[in-house]
Amino acid sequence: MAQSASQRLDPFGRTITDAVDHFVAHLEATEKSITVTELVPQLLSAKKGDCLSKRYIGDLREKLSRFAQSFGGKMVASITAKEIDAWLRSLPVGPTTRNNFRRVLVTFFSDAISLGYATSNPAAVTAKAKEVDSPPGILTVSQTARLLGSAMPALLPCLAIGAFAGLRRAELGRLDWRDIHFDAGLIEVTAAKSKTARRRFVQIQPNLREWLLPVRKHSGSVTPTNFAKQFEALRESAGIADWPANALRHSFASYHLAHFQDAAALALQMGHTDSGMIFAHYRELVRPREAKRYWNIRPPKKRRPLRTRSRTAEK
Repeated sequence: MAQSASQRLDPFGRTITDAVDHFVAHLEATEKSITVTELVPQLLSAKKGDCLSKRYIGDLREKLSRFAQSFGGKMVASITAKEIDAWLRSLPVGPTTRNNFRRVLVTFFSDAISLGYATSNPAAVTAKAKEVDSPPGILTVSQTARLLGSAMPALLPCLAIGAFAGLRRAELGRLDWRDIHFDAGLIEVTAAKSKTARRRFVQIQPNLREWLLPVRKHSGSVTPTNFAKQFEALRESAGIADWPANALRHSFASYHLAHFQDAAALALQMGHTDSGMIFAHYRELVRPREAKRYWNIRPPKKRRPLRTRSRTAEK
């Protein structure tokens, strides 16, 4: 038996001792392993202890809870790549969402290995779904103008900042008026309020300043608490039937790149590490002439009352 095993291992440059060590480690992990249902709360608690964002932890909880509905009672070390592949393909979601589930599972099994509950990461060898590269949805110049022109004072600041500074929806929700430095012409996105946990500054463009100054406050949240309900009513009144995902941020990036022609500066303001994503997603989406119109969207000027000459003047 030893001779036969040794001959089978020779082509791989491995010995019987290597094989036994590997199999014993697998057996020990299997004996020590716990169920998916038991491991999920442990990992979520660990991520909280690592001070990761609430949004990231919430995403993990949602996806791992769904995974636990199918695999909750199975030992983590016993789950195979074939089983995970079949489960991922059964999800009634698009390719991007499916790959996001796969990414979470890779993290899940990687942490399981670190804790000694598994010896391999079956999710890492599963198939990725092919994602169709489609351009991001943006608003037209007229749609943006109608949206801002119809906005109530409570909604106007966060919408204008989204359109002309490109902050993410979650970042807008955390933004305070004290983060808007009109004297320096900058909006500060602190590390605690940024998705990437890195501090950055976004330039206040001239038209954005004009939208913000009339509704400016010294402190307090820029986004109202009942934003969603108010926004839906505003969108309908502005005649925008279809609202693309992240429409304001994508519009900002597309029109900024077409007008200012500076991908590196745009990447910094959007919180990207390099300009590669900028070129890949936003290049040549809009024409420079439309971009010029976008950055000239300004509040309507109030008409001054006409002066009438006095009777004395007429005489």
